[in-house]
Amino acid sequence: MTKDLTKLWAGGMRRLLAIQKRAAHEALHEASRRAPDAQAMWRTAQTAAAQAAAAVAASAASAAQEPQARPAPAARSGAPVRESRVGPRAAAWAAGEWLRAEHLPQGASRPLAYGLYVPPGRPVSGQITEDMPLVVMLHGCKQTMDSFAEGTRMNLLADKHGFAVVYPEQSMQAHPHQCWHWYDARQPAGGGEAAAIVSLVDTLVAEHGFDRSRVYLAGLSAGAGLAALLAVNAPGRFAAVALHSGPAFGEAQSGVAALDVMRRGLHHDPVALVERELAGRTHPGMPALIVQGGADAVVAPVNAEQLTTQFLRLNGLADAQGVRQGVVSHEQDGDGYTIQDYGRDGRSVVRLCRVSALDHAWSGGDDTVQFHSATGPDASAMIWDFFEGQRREAIDDDSGGELAVGAG
Repeated sequence: MTKDLTKLWAGGMRRLLAIQKRAAHEALHEASRRAPDAQAMWRTAQTAAAQAAAAVAASAASAAQEPQARPAPAARSGAPVRESRVGPRAAAWAAGEWLRAEHLPQGASRPLAYGLYVPPGRPVSGQITEDMPLVVMLHGCKQTMDSFAEGTRMNLLADKHGFAVVYPEQSMQAHPHQCWHWYDARQPAGGGEAAAIVSLVDTLVAEHGFDRSRVYLAGLSAGAGLAALLAVNAPGRFAAVALHSGPAFGEAQSGVAALDVMRRGLHHDPVALVERELAGRTHPGMPALIVQGGADAVVAPVNAEQLTTQFLRLNGLADAQGVRQGVVSHEQDGDGYTIQDYGRDGRSVVRLCRVSALDHAWSGGDDTVQFHSATGPDASAMIWDFFEGQRREAIDDDSGGELAVGAG
């Protein structure tokens, strides 16, 4: 803005000097012809110059008062710049109530920041949230609660369907890119982060009366990795899980190994890794929706195939020999995507959605927000459609309801 005003003023001054020079020249010429009127002509020239200077100053002042247009965001991957279809505030906050707070789990050294969204008519401060479903949204690397809420537009669905949404946020002190440590189940890394999520869910359910049987978990990329860790080790807290662009689990034990899994998939048998993770524990099952882009260069699509195999095993639909008898499988084609459904007793248990042209981004999201794309079906709508029919009944075995994280 300062640069623009400087250019404007410089141009005005050049015009002003030209007017003065021309006026003076004309005055002197006239004076040489009519000496008695020289002073009058000079005064006329000075008046004209003053008027020009006033015009330039007024123009500069007007420009300074006008709001400057925001520069358009740089286009990604050569794609045309797109405007948000719903606007940042509508996308992130919708019409309900947004609460920002921190939760400090017992024994933790660092609080967990989070944002809680409750649809209109259900104030956070009251107990009107009783029996309301709760969706836990775990963002990916280089994201915040705000960008994830805006890009996924999950809060708009919350308004429509009447559920609450909580967005835990990874601390930059824990990871400079705000990645969850999904590959490291030890304390205080991934194991501590998973324990903090469980503690936060328990606290919110106790404080606001959310329906404990309808708490759902969704994540993107590293958030999907942490969601898988929770699905395996704390199944009693969640009725279903959605993993978007997430890595397969059970093999990576370090950051380097995690990158290898993301780029190439698992090197070991996915079912064998599930067995090792469970270490003889009985798992009650976890309905899962898996969404993956076919053009993802960050998390290779093979991860989605392996995750599907792993959740088929967790739900008792497959073993080392493959999908068990009696499991119903059918495929549905959409516009640029396919859905593979695995069900039992008339209920969908594991669902895989492959979006052919999608890169490492939330399908059908707001593509003005990084890591979200308009390509593909609306992942948020798909997720709620899958979640809505799932419930977590009470588990008698305490191991199904407690966080049981291995040493890694």
